Amino acid sequence: MTVYVERLGALLVSKPISGVRVKSPFVVRSYDPPLSDVIGRSMSSLFLVGKRIVFVLEPELYLVIHLMISGRFQMKEAGAKLSKIGLLAFDFADASLLLTEASSKKRASLHVVRTRAEVLAMDRGGVDPLASSPAELSRALKAENRTLKRALTDPRIVSGIGNAYSDEILFRAQLSPMKRTQDLDKDETKRLTAAMKSVLVEWTRRLRAEVGQGFPEKVTAFHDQMSVHGRYKKPCTVCGSPVQRIVYAQNECNYCATCQTEGRLLADRALSRLLHDDWPKTLEELEERKNAGAR
Repeated sequence: MTVYVERLGALLVSKPISGVRVKSPFVVRSYDPPLSDVIGRSMSSLFLVGKRIVFVLEPELYLVIHLMISGRFQMKEAGAKLSKIGLLAFDFADASLLLTEASSKKRASLHVVRTRAEVLAMDRGGVDPLASSPAELSRALKAENRTLKRALTDPRIVSGIGNAYSDEILFRAQLSPMKRTQDLDKDETKRLTAAMKSVLVEWTRRLRAEVGQGFPEKVTAFHDQMSVHGRYKKPCTVCGSPVQRIVYAQNECNYCATCQTEGRLLADRALSRLLHDDWPKTLEELEERKNAGAR
């Protein structure tokens, strides 16, 4: 999100919007003021509210876009056609900014609002992962007794962390994704606070360097350089143990049992329900069953 904001600002600030094309009306979630009010206005700046990207237009008007999981921006030549997955396009004199969404479950959204106060009211209230102290993070996490995985991706608790980076943060902090927030001690909270900041800063720098002066073209939650996310069955980058996963809803949680759970396998809801008592409890037991099956 940060790199999107930086590159959109570099490429579009001060340029007036000459037109708007909407292919999927559902994406526009507000009606007053109408989306047509953006035409003729220039973009003055952009900022983030959690995972929402806010376009500031002059005179005062705000476009608030939430990409959700599958939403993406594409910077194309002026007047570029909207593809099958295209939702809408903002046209400028020399370019068109397309909003797309690959998922069949259309969740990306756009709101047009008049005041900054209305924009800030969309903030879900989570602490800033880059600015919070261990004490502030502890208070936020312990307000409810959740698993760390759920808490880190809940914008009411921590702002702006998605599924992929929550896996990377918990791996770096050497904490189980299923550990309960109210069970965190001071040392663990300090490790988690430091891991949030270091992971987010490192990946922002890395993605910024990849994009350079261009525009993010292949935005994905999966990167070869990640330690555990998207690396199911591949060796852990620290200890070499196979990375494990828990599948739930439309997401998955990746973790290293050796580095994060003292060798214990976390129960995958679907598989553990199927296997019952046959579900392996440790990496050693998992390997024994694999070896037995191979004989």
